[in-house]
Amino acid sequence: MTLTQLRALVAAAELGSFTAAGNALGYTQAAVSELVRRLEEECGLQLFHRGGRKLTLTPAGAQLLPHAQQTVSAAQNAEDTVKAVRGLTGGVASFGLFRNADFYLLAELGERFATAHPDVRVRLVGVNAARVAEAVAAGDLEAGIVVLPVTPAGLEVTPLARDEVLYVSTDPAHVAAPVDIATMAARRLVLYDAHVGWADPDRLQLAERAQVAGVRLEPFIEVEQAQAALHLVARGLGDTFLSRAVAERLLRTEGLRLHTTTFDPPLHNTFALVRRQHSRLSPATAELARLAVDLLMRNEMLEHRRPLPRGEGPPVS
Repeated sequence: MTLTQLRALVAAAELGSFTAAGNALGYTQAAVSELVRRLEEECGLQLFHRGGRKLTLTPAGAQLLPHAQQTVSAAQNAEDTVKAVRGLTGGVASFGLFRNADFYLLAELGERFATAHPDVRVRLVGVNAARVAEAVAAGDLEAGIVVLPVTPAGLEVTPLARDEVLYVSTDPAHVAAPVDIATMAARRLVLYDAHVGWADPDRLQLAERAQVAGVRLEPFIEVEQAQAALHLVARGLGDTFLSRAVAERLLRTEGLRLHTTTFDPPLHNTFALVRRQHSRLSPATAELARLAVDLLMRNEMLEHRRPLPRGEGPPVS
């Protein structure tokens, strides 16, 4: 039993003749008739009543037809998916990125994808990782790259790489040694991502440490952007924290006289690809996800990178 035979069966049953089926499939009438005859021989059953003006299915053929239709449909879907991935010709790629993604080479993502697939529209949503995870879980975004931990249920999470988080201060004495959570709790803090607040992944990690240590973290000033937080820290209004890649880039480009140290124990941003469990990405978003992962993994500053096997993209089905 072959896929070609099943296609001939389905076409003949739906169109009522071998001639019409041949026209639809691009075969001759004789070729379709032969395909069905061989299928009947393999099954040991007659599948059509012949001799009338229109082909009709026998009881055996009627029982086989739904299974044949399902098989033919699944094969067609597989072929369409492969064609779409190979040459994306339309649709919308919908993808979420954590707020500071531009500091990890992901600023190139939109340009590279649009250059390779000019007929596909792109929707890139760059917000706090907590909001990206919520949007993916709710179905507003197909997938995204986030910073862990994230709290929504029903997500498939694929960790990719990590970057260390640094403590930042204008006071050299505050960074003379790694900072533990009790020391941090005793200082004035300038925190960013004010809208998300303690749902922010970095804050979640710090809050967990504070709870274990029996201390409380309270921001002195909250702002939305990391750049604004750094400028306030440079004016001596408090200390903050940033991942290493973001801190080094901003301190260099903003020209601020700030100092950094590590946490005790070390604190890390872990980046991960998220999507809804048991979902299938559209071909456009699957390709955008593959490209995003590739760009992220090229960042030489990231630790413990876990490259995917050669030729293998992120899970997309």
